[in-house]
Amino acid sequence: MQIGKPAPDFKGTAVMPDMEFAEIKLADYKGKWVVLFFYPLDFTFVCPTEIRGFNEAYPKFKEAGAEVIGCSIDSHFSHLSWIQRDFKKLGFPLLSDITKEISSAYQVLLDEGFALRGTFIIDPKGVLKSVVMNDNAIGRSIDETLRTLQALQTGKLTGCGWQPGDEPVTVPVLT
Repeated sequence: MQIGKPAPDFKGTAVMPDMEFAEIKLADYKGKWVVLFFYPLDFTFVCPTEIRGFNEAYPKFKEAGAEVIGCSIDSHFSHLSWIQRDFKKLGFPLLSDITKEISSAYQVLLDEGFALRGTFIIDPKGVLKSVVMNDNAIGRSIDETLRTLQALQTGKLTGCGWQPGDEPVTVPVLT
């Protein structure tokens, strides 16, 4: 797995926004930006804050032309129960990685058998553009994920602190 190379392919059963189960795979999202985020486990303490954060920001990701997918090693049945209990409804799918193959492919699987907090941005051609991993005690910044996506979408150089609407970095022409 490397930035600028094809993202590892995946497929698995997910709980979709309509609360139905469906098999999804990376190829289903060809032509769209994808934000794939891993979290350790359902029914934990920090994870719900991130799921809620992505759900609240989901319209902004959609507006930016991106799809969001959450993933953990829990079963799709556990995902459904958790959504029904804690969230009622999500705008994006929660993907089950009960086989741990997806977590392994994205190099977030810990020896303890669950995933780190990994966030991956994949471009419309399926190329990996951004990887951020946090210790499981630290929740990620949804705003920074969105800002990174928007910076990548410019296709230009964006300096530290760049925000949508800011000018890209200009490179002087040497003569």
